Amino acid sequence: MQGHRLALGVAYDGSDWHGWQKQPHGRTIQNQLEQALSSFLAQPVTTICAGRTDAGVHALEQIVHLDTTVQRAEHAWVRGLNSYLPNSIRVQWAHRVGPDFHARFGAQKRHYIYILRNAAVPSPFAATRMGWVFRPLSLEPMQQAAQLFVGTHDFSAFRSAECQAHSPIRSIEQLQIVQQGDILVFYFCANAFLHHMIRNMMGTLIAIGLGRQPVHWVEDLLKAKDRRAAAPTFSPAGLYLAKVDYAANWGLPSSSIEQLLHTHLGLSYGKV
Repeated sequence: MQGHRLALGVAYDGSDWHGWQKQPHGRTIQNQLEQALSSFLAQPVTTICAGRTDAGVHALEQIVHLDTTVQRAEHAWVRGLNSYLPNSIRVQWAHRVGPDFHARFGAQKRHYIYILRNAAVPSPFAATRMGWVFRPLSLEPMQQAAQLFVGTHDFSAFRSAECQAHSPIRSIEQLQIVQQGDILVFYFCANAFLHHMIRNMMGTLIAIGLGRQPVHWVEDLLKAKDRRAAAPTFSPAGLYLAKVDYAANWGLPSSSIEQLLHTHLGLSYGKV
């Protein structure tokens, strides 16, 4: 029987999982998804994702592809797989694609958001889904500093020691901060990100928002290319892989980041 390639849109709450990548202990998103696929299809299945997320990091729309010979209607893939998955992982859609589609290498842009609560007292309902800073943050210096990250730079000061990327050069297309009450949403858009890059950038922006460092500290760190000079890695709790862009010819289902935020988290923010 002739095989075909399928793309899946997957949302998950990463709080209780040890990241995306498959591990022997099985407590990862990839382990759970591949187990569900193997049970649903009665055959072993391997998946490729758009971007591997760390422990505690979430996804509003992770893109995954797999190859299979099994024929199912797209809605049957969604219902069938979700019946085998835990409540914290849910397939949102399935779409048949050509054999040249690749979830990782075909991605043109990756969009992440970081949701931060700035309040004196933590909320028990937000503990694993939002970052938290109790001291007051100044929005304007953070917004000014964010723009210094935009463009193509050497992000050596913002990559982890475990980062396996061949080059520290990345191109940030957009970094915007929107505030509504005590919630701040940071929007990151780039061709790709280094390991821990966003969480390290968050640590730097927060230090500036607290007044501990000046706005131009971002420029100093980019020039220094020294991870030890930058702020500590910030919490994974508020980080979400929000959306991944592909060429339009693949015809993947498309929702805006604003729609995904509202659908999954009930948050409403202006268009970015």
